Amino acid sequence: MNKVKNISNKSKALSEGFDAHVLVIRLSAMGDVAMTVPVLRTFRAIYPTVKITVLTRKFFEPIFTGIDNLEVYHADVNGKHKGIFGLSKLSKELRGLGITAVADMHNVLRSNVLKNFFSLHGIKVVQVDKGRAEKKALTRSKNKEFKQLKATHQRYADVLGKLGYPIDLREHSFPEKMALTPEILKFTKKSTKKWLGIAPFAQYKSKVYPLEFMIEVIEQLDQGDIYEIFLFGGGKKEIDLLNNIESKYKNVINIAGKLSFEDELKLIGNLDVMLSMDSGNAHLAAMYGIPTITLWGVTHPFAGFMPFGQPMENAILPNLAKYDQIPTSIYGNKVPEGYEKVMHTIEPETVIETINKL
Repeated sequence: MNKVKNISNKSKALSEGFDAHVLVIRLSAMGDVAMTVPVLRTFRAIYPTVKITVLTRKFFEPIFTGIDNLEVYHADVNGKHKGIFGLSKLSKELRGLGITAVADMHNVLRSNVLKNFFSLHGIKVVQVDKGRAEKKALTRSKNKEFKQLKATHQRYADVLGKLGYPIDLREHSFPEKMALTPEILKFTKKSTKKWLGIAPFAQYKSKVYPLEFMIEVIEQLDQGDIYEIFLFGGGKKEIDLLNNIESKYKNVINIAGKLSFEDELKLIGNLDVMLSMDSGNAHLAAMYGIPTITLWGVTHPFAGFMPFGQPMENAILPNLAKYDQIPTSIYGNKVPEGYEKVMHTIEPETVIETINKL
């Protein structure tokens, strides 16, 4: 019966003009979802006759704009797809699309449940190897194995390779810049200055550059009158802070809360440079090929989360000689005593010099 079902799914793909139909699962978080984009662009270029459906949250759909023959299926994990019965319903909906193989690039409890449902119907599932043992060795305080781990983008590519679709990310091509909407032009006013995006926040405080230092960076850049500086963020507290900064400088524009997510992405894709923490905005900029400078706290690029295509010199690190336990965690949620102010060792002048070089 499983074999018959699989043949039926392949027949559906063929009837739509495709050789196969691959489901890609990545439900969250924003930065991780963005990191799938260069992988899927490369996949599309090499395998144009394979249809892609991405299972993710509705909010993230604009991230995949511009990739041909790719559809986004919304996972309503807090509503109709909640719990075991909801996931059972979701798997049935997805099987109805004619899925022939599944690339699980999330590998969490929800996707593991879905894997079981798909496997019962003879659909092959390959899950991402997150390298948990290697990451544990990288972040432990004693006998630390301080070395570069495989990039997350490559881990995603390996999933597709194990499904029978090997790809070489060196063959990736960035898209053309997207047209700016009238809503965006209200803020940019067709400025001919260099467009610099700054995303000064992150999920964990340990990855956030001290606000007083960031203000010093913004102040000096504003005085140079070379850049149009766009501030990115979200949430009332962040928006209030950014509005306050905007009010003090002539070349600073706060975008947070003023554009749709789709328009924010279009603006990011038209920047000359992005300055970000080790956070989602860095990956959003990098997926468009924007030179992206990242500031790192207790995390480190060796864990595999360097933005796509960015050279190591674009990563500004704290004083690793003084704070030799870095990285203390993969996501920044573990901060040893005495490591609360590691980012204070990154001088504003260093940040400004790096921006000006680009």
